[in-house]
Order: sequence, then C-alpha cells, then structure tokens
Amino acid sequence: MYESMHILVTQLVPEAAIERLRSAVGNGTLDINPEPDHIWSKRELVEKLRAGNYNALYCMLTNRIDGDVLDAAPDLKIVANVAVGYNNIDVDEATRRGVAVTNTPGVLTDTTADFAWTLLMASARRLVEGDRFLRAGRFRGWGPLMMVGQDVYGKTLGIIGFGRIGRTLAKRATGFEMNVLYYDRHPADPDTDKMLNARSVSMDELLAQSDYVSLHTDYNPETHHLIGKAEFDKMKPTAYLINTARGAIVDETALVEALNTGQIAGTGLDVFEKEPEIHPGLLELENAVLAPHIASASLDTRTAMANMAADNIIAILTGKRPPNLLNPEIYEGSK
Repeated sequence: MYESMHILVTQLVPEAAIERLRSAVGNGTLDINPEPDHIWSKRELVEKLRAGNYNALYCMLTNRIDGDVLDAAPDLKIVANVAVGYNNIDVDEATRRGVAVTNTPGVLTDTTADFAWTLLMASARRLVEGDRFLRAGRFRGWGPLMMVGQDVYGKTLGIIGFGRIGRTLAKRATGFEMNVLYYDRHPADPDTDKMLNARSVSMDELLAQSDYVSLHTDYNPETHHLIGKAEFDKMKPTAYLINTARGAIVDETALVEALNTGQIAGTGLDVFEKEPEIHPGLLELENAVLAPHIASASLDTRTAMANMAADNIIAILTGKRPPNLLNPEIYEGSK
C-alpha cells in the first residue's frame, strides 16, 4: 500500500473517474493532459513521465506503451488502459518489469453491439448517402427507385469473433429474424447457438453465404489483414462489411478496390488501419459509412470505462489485486 499516489492521465475522461482518482491520491499528485483533443505523441508521453515520479499511468488505446515509455517511469506499478483491447501495450515488457496492465472489459459490450447494428442498418439503407443527397438540395420528391438499399430482415448475418460483443450483436439480429452464422476458434455451446439462432461455420462458408459480415475478433499478428482481397472475392456482390473491432483486421486497399469494382455492396467502418489517418479511397466512396471510432461513445459507457480504469489503479496502489489484470504473472514473484 502506498501512502501517496502519483498518477498521470494521458487524456481527459469523464469527471466521475477524475474525482475517483483525486480522492485517492492522498498527498500525491494527479496530473492530467489539459487539452481534451490532443493525443500525446510517444515523445511527449516520455517527457511527461520523466518529469514526474509516477506510480500509475492511466492511458488510452491511442498511447503506445513500450519499453521506451516504461524506461521513463521506473517507479511505475500499473498501466491502466481505457479500452478492452490492449495491443497498444507491450504486456510482456511490462510483465518483465513487474508492472501491472489492466483493461476495461464488459462495460462496452452492449453499446458497441448497438453501434455495429447502427452501421449495418445505415449501410444497408443508404442513410448517410441519403442525408447528403437531401442536404445538397437534390431531393425532388419520392421516386420508386430513389435511394433503394437492401433489406435486413430475414437476411444472413455473419459474425467473425463470437465473444461477448459478437454474441450480443447476434441477440439483436434475432429481432429481425436473421439467420446468424459465426466463425470462432472456440464455438459456443449448443444452448447458446439455439438461443441466438446461430450456427458455427468455416470462414469460407460464412463469407460465401452472409449478406452482412461483422467483425468482432481481437487484433493480433494472426488477425492482421484477416479480411483482404481473397476474402472479398468470396463474398456476395450484395454483401456489406461492418467493422467495429480494429482497423488493421481489414486490408483497406483491398477494401477500396472491392467497393469500387462491385465485389461487395458497401461497408460501415468505425475503425481504420492507420487511425486517425483514413484511406483516401474510402473518403471518395458513397457506399462507405465512416465513423470516427465512436462505437463505445455513449456517456454511460465511457463513464463506466473510465471508472473501471480508475478502480484498477486504486486497487493496486492500495495493495489489492486489480479486478481486470491482464498479467497475473507479476504476482508469482516477490512483488
């Protein structure tokens, strides 16, 4: 247990989490990036860490935490990531140094599934394109062929990655009486499949049969460019790709080509391969619905994520095991 805490927060988060941290620092310090929209570069983060005697780093998925960053904070005890994914953190390096790494699982499941469904519906029914059409003054009255899109009801939804978010999306699909196919290395149990009207299939079968393909797998070296030219070749020309997982799961150059050539009908993306950069080809396409990484951006969910990260920090700095610890190996030694 530490008499005082020294915490660095890399970006402004909901006030409830800040108050949690402020009440826990005691005689320590709570330093927060004062610019809400400014993401610290790695160099800036290293400089900030070197300038303080920090025990805890409260960071975002936009912050790369590697050996260089950890070198700048020799007294660091925890890196608390405000995200479910943690590919921005070198967990092995943190473990070698006895630094705990935590994330914020579970709290964003429903909100992210809601947004994946939003992208699916907006893409299928050409909502964003229609909004632009109307605002440009091109609407002259109803026409039988104007802005026709695709139905969702009764169609086939393919889900790649059948974890919490994937299953929650499948639950939403039951209200539209969709046929749900999924690909996951660890299939669900028969009761779950029955409840969600879902069936485990191969990747090839999912791509060939689905009207909508939604990505919910984690990002790692094996899933880098999991969806590329070969996969688009297997999809229906009327199919849509939805991605609320991680951008680099999709080869965006191949995606742009598939959209331009009619290999698939459209896409809805909340994440991008080189975020915040957007492939210029995507920006030119009417059949691409693009969102700025906001799948978890409801006030309730972002507050819950921020509070969870704060609680992880408070736990370890008060001598307790953080509830969302990613590297329990740090407890195996004398730490």
